[in-house]
Amino acid sequence: MQRKMFDVLASVGGLLIVVALLVAGGLLTYGYNFTTSSVSSQLARQAITFPSKAAFANAKAGTEITPAMIPYLAQYAGMPLTTGAQAQAYADHFIAVHLSQMPYGGVYSKVSAASRANPSNTALAAEVQTSFQGTTLRGLLLEAYAFSEFGLIAFWAAVASFVLAGLMALLVALGLWHARRTPLDKELAIHVEAERVLVSG
Repeated sequence: MQRKMFDVLASVGGLLIVVALLVAGGLLTYGYNFTTSSVSSQLARQAITFPSKAAFANAKAGTEITPAMIPYLAQYAGMPLTTGAQAQAYADHFIAVHLSQMPYGGVYSKVSAASRANPSNTALAAEVQTSFQGTTLRGLLLEAYAFSEFGLIAFWAAVASFVLAGLMALLVALGLWHARRTPLDKELAIHVEAERVLVSG
């Protein structure tokens, strides 16, 4: 095979890969933007705001803000909850802490079972509602966090696709440049060597 023809064919193949990588990068970017926008808008509709800076300054065990929450939540003090990272922090280091301080660790199935076993206990019946609401909200926030992580993965995958597309485009350009400088009668070295083996054999 002529070396020039090989360079052209390899460059065309590389160009198809570039196109595929650009399409993949575009779709992944769309996925990232869609996921991020959806998570942010859905969380904003819940109108959840982190406790104020004053609450964190007066953190005490058994109150709304405990000292253990500060490393995870103080950076968001007074801010509206609109991102996946904030949702994860609020779910795992605010709601989960308060649930754990409830009877039966705030586990809904256990609180509910205890309430059914003792229907006259009105305080326990109220805990059932609190546990259900807290557990449900925590689950929804963690679901939003999971989707935001999918979006982040799509973002980095898009970056990788565009970088690889750029590198492949460079290789395509070098291949075409080499093809232009290669004489028409030049054969591939491996092809010439194969002919020598056949003739000498």
